[in-house]
Amino acid sequence: MSNEAFFRRQGDGYLATQMSVGPWNPKTLHGRVIAGLLAFQIEQNHGDADLIPARLTVDMYRAPDFSPIVITTRIVRDGYRIKVIDADFVSNGISVARATCQLLRKSQNAPGNVWTPPTWNAPPPSAIPVQSDVKELPWEIRGITGAFGVSAQRRVWMRETRELVAGTPITPWMRAALIADFASPSSHAGDQGLGYINTDVTQYLHRLPRGEWVGMETVSHQATEGVAVGDCFMYDEAGPIGTCSVAALAQKMINP
Repeated sequence: MSNEAFFRRQGDGYLATQMSVGPWNPKTLHGRVIAGLLAFQIEQNHGDADLIPARLTVDMYRAPDFSPIVITTRIVRDGYRIKVIDADFVSNGISVARATCQLLRKSQNAPGNVWTPPTWNAPPPSAIPVQSDVKELPWEIRGITGAFGVSAQRRVWMRETRELVAGTPITPWMRAALIADFASPSSHAGDQGLGYINTDVTQYLHRLPRGEWVGMETVSHQATEGVAVGDCFMYDEAGPIGTCSVAALAQKMINP
């Protein structure tokens, strides 16, 4: 497999490469690259080393094809401690997804002890052998527990093996944003495959990941009458970095 980026620049916009294809339809884009490109444009236009992208919410209400893409951003609030940005993903002149991001200024933790859940005791990625039976993907994944095709809690490590936009190195936030959409198959896939397509993703970060690997641990899956919600914890090799939640609708099954 080549190391072709997910997107190439075209004027003030972007063109998706075949690396961006999604699992539901060979003519439409993967949710993870939609979320990633929205975050990329927000970071390019409004990023600040003193601010943490504490929340990124992406609504995905149409499945974009490989038509030319334009991402526009708008400042909603530009305060000293809190900045809020909206972004719109336009494909072939039609809005197909949108994002809102809340960036918070770093300071010092409040005094005192606060209860937190125990961090996971997962082995580092280097201790997990590469699985030869895993389908070839445009990123690297190393399963810890809960293989796909079974009904079980999942814990995985993932890392990017290509640029999101050609000619632009992957940043720590892009590593986190690109894995966010994986919360859907992580929480919603079962012993008969993945039968839910997510319509949104919300990621909360209290810090950016360090290093190439980002981990995800399923916390919850709940579904009633074809509407599902799922939650995951997110980690790097140093410990927890945040959480990720998704909403989804029942969809024709993708086999594991």
